[in-house]
Amino acid sequence: MADIYLDGLDNAQSGRKAPRLGTPHIETVVTDDELLLRNMFQEDSQKACALLFRRYYVNLCNHAVRFVHSKEIAEDIVSEVFAGFWQNRVFEQITTSYRAYLYKSVRHRSYNYLKWQLNKTTSLDFEDLTVISQDLSPDEILHYSELHHRVETIIQNLPPQCRRAYLLKRIEGKKYDEIASELQISPKAVEALVSRALARLRNELRGEWFLGGLLFFYTPF
Repeated sequence: MADIYLDGLDNAQSGRKAPRLGTPHIETVVTDDELLLRNMFQEDSQKACALLFRRYYVNLCNHAVRFVHSKEIAEDIVSEVFAGFWQNRVFEQITTSYRAYLYKSVRHRSYNYLKWQLNKTTSLDFEDLTVISQDLSPDEILHYSELHHRVETIIQNLPPQCRRAYLLKRIEGKKYDEIASELQISPKAVEALVSRALARLRNELRGEWFLGGLLFFYTPF
């Protein structure tokens, strides 16, 4: 997962135009594939949901992790979206693209996770996953998008080894000794690199509107 992210960052460092890590192109019309899926849902909804899970789970996790910067949180978000999709029979309400719905749901839940981290006043489970959460205003969504792009830029500008250590820790969720083995340095050196990345994030985001919550958000390992 981190390799995909690192490739984009390395492209930016080398002067090549890196793909934007936010919203991918998502079709909103019903394609032939969507029609086949719709027919499958009518015949065997459990089998159809299992197919969607196998097809999109990894890519949706890759999408979510770029907002929340934690492999574990991203996996939880995607799993919760799929759970709601099945348990609440959301698939019966979708008239266009299943893929578009899943990406939008994951993105909105990622934004809601950021909002929850900033406020810490409500349970993360307050959402009704039968519909996409509407409690984020357009301004809030814009702010969280700006946060995502700002953090992306800071990470792009980290020294290569520091950037890789940070991404392996936060994106892949690897342990210090695993990263040390991969980078051929000591675990203490890895810890220092990750701490240096966090310090850079704190310093360069100092004074931003989301700073208070962000410092908490990026602290836990």
